[in-house]
Amino acid sequence: MAVLRTLLISLVLLAAGIGVLAGATDGFRAFTTETARRIAVREHPPVVPPLLLQTAEGGRTSFAALRGRWLLVDFIYTRCETYCSVQGGEFARLQHQLAGPIASGKVVLLSVSFDPAHDDPAALADYQRRGGGNGAGWIAARPLNPADLAALMRSFGVVAVPDGLGGFVHNAAIAVVDPGGRLVEILNWDDPLGAARYVTQRLTS
Repeated sequence: MAVLRTLLISLVLLAAGIGVLAGATDGFRAFTTETARRIAVREHPPVVPPLLLQTAEGGRTSFAALRGRWLLVDFIYTRCETYCSVQGGEFARLQHQLAGPIASGKVVLLSVSFDPAHDDPAALADYQRRGGGNGAGWIAARPLNPADLAALMRSFGVVAVPDGLGGFVHNAAIAVVDPGGRLVEILNWDDPLGAARYVTQRLTS
């Protein structure tokens, strides 16, 4: 009887553990925070707040003004020597791959700085030049106040933590915003071909 009781208790604990794991991993689909974020966006696309941004040219734009087009969005800071420097090159590559849809006003590339205190328009313009961008359809911009920055990072699930050396440790991705202003997909930051393919398929379907 003691053995049977121990077995039953073990089975109950195992079932409870499986239930907790299933809940924490969204039905065993998400074993990392990033995977969970991507699943949540895909299944329940949030509307991006229509916040104002200052561009590398010193002008103004906003997520509201960019509605009606597909947006490929990344979050950067211009002093970054790892992910962000590579992301600049990837967005320059996307300019070439999506030259047609960009020229026809169907697609916009948008790099948003999460370090607006340092990333003034001149720094943003230099970041685009270093990446090899040609200026067509790629906007580099910064939020105009801390509350707007916090709202955007929350909406896109971006996390940036000071590294103690003047920079940040942060997650990187290419976020897709549909013409209705909804965040509908999060793609790998180092796969511009995949991002171009994702948007092109939806433009031609």
